[in-house]
Amino acid sequence: MLAKDLTDETILPAKTSDLATLALAWMDEYKVSHLPIVNGDNYLGLISENDIYSANSFDDPLGNHNIALNNPAVFENQHIFEVIKLVCDLNISLVPVISNKNNYLGVITLKKIIDEIKKMTALDSPGAILVLEINNNDYSLSEIAQIVESNDTKIISLYITSHNDSTKMDVTIKLNRMDVNALLQTFNRYNYNVTSIIAESEMDDDLQDRFDSLMKYLSI
Repeated sequence: MLAKDLTDETILPAKTSDLATLALAWMDEYKVSHLPIVNGDNYLGLISENDIYSANSFDDPLGNHNIALNNPAVFENQHIFEVIKLVCDLNISLVPVISNKNNYLGVITLKKIIDEIKKMTALDSPGAILVLEINNNDYSLSEIAQIVESNDTKIISLYITSHNDSTKMDVTIKLNRMDVNALLQTFNRYNYNVTSIIAESEMDDDLQDRFDSLMKYLSI
């Protein structure tokens, strides 16, 4: 999934001539704490509500305000993983998307990112989730896939979480079925350490509820 496929054009950018009070009103309307600033089609930077409050010049145009962030943005052909990394590194509420010529195309909101993560992790698809703890040097995707498929099961989502200051990793697997008793026995025979099992009913009551609560929070 590329940035250009996630772009939201309904959040309008600010201009350098717009007053700070207007930018704050837009932030409140869009439920964000940042706004891109443009000059025509050219992307100039990302101003935050903290930048505006720090300046304490609410009736001045945005062009007179200092911007703390150094023009954060992603190019239209960058992958969603790079978008997520930028959000996490800078703690921003939206990500401007630009063309290779620095032309402003729109923004990617946190809600859109979370919607895509939901699709990527197959949260809506029925099936159990297993978490395997594996030594980094022992990780073999082909072996894990062979074990799963030998039990007439498919992997529909997989991601890895590294442990800080450790040689181990967690491999989280979303499967296409809930009955995984035979699969667990096979993992045990191959000396895999299954640290967590989440059944479909638990996901319905827990993960889905958490996701829905997060989406409601972002929509406030």
